[in-house]
Amino acid sequence: MAGYLDHYGADEQRREKTIKRIAIVALALLVTAGCLVYIFKGYRQERQVKRFFDLLASRDYTAAYALWGCTEAKPCKDYPITEFMKDWGPEAVPAAGSAEVLGGDSCGSGVIVDVDAGKAGDKRIWVESDTLTLGYPPFQECPQRNRIADFLRDLKYRLHGRAYQRS
Repeated sequence: MAGYLDHYGADEQRREKTIKRIAIVALALLVTAGCLVYIFKGYRQERQVKRFFDLLASRDYTAAYALWGCTEAKPCKDYPITEFMKDWGPEAVPAAGSAEVLGGDSCGSGVIVDVDAGKAGDKRIWVESDTLTLGYPPFQECPQRNRIADFLRDLKYRLHGRAYQRS
């Protein structure tokens, strides 16, 4: 015959298991969220660079120039359309359609995006995070480098069959 004390502590064990399960699920969700934030943190900027190279491939140079924050009506004083065409015109980037965005390095107020532009070679483009305006990187390497991000970027490049070139 089962007595009262035979089930003593069963509720506490059940409560303890429930608390452990909740803690494990919360930790798993936190790790998953952190990974997703790391993977997609430069997504908008990388997509803007891809859009830029798509415009170059379709030979829509005025729209591509507008992504740099400049228009023909209101050109940038330090980067007129003639200089833009020297840098990004059909002679400079002949195979823009084959451009592949390799990834971005978040730094300060923007992201430095690495691009394999096919025959035109590797390019680095600065994208301002707030306005998504393109430009040349203000520096080759970010002064606030993150060693963990460097390791993961190197790993990603090796998985794609190429070595990461630090300029």
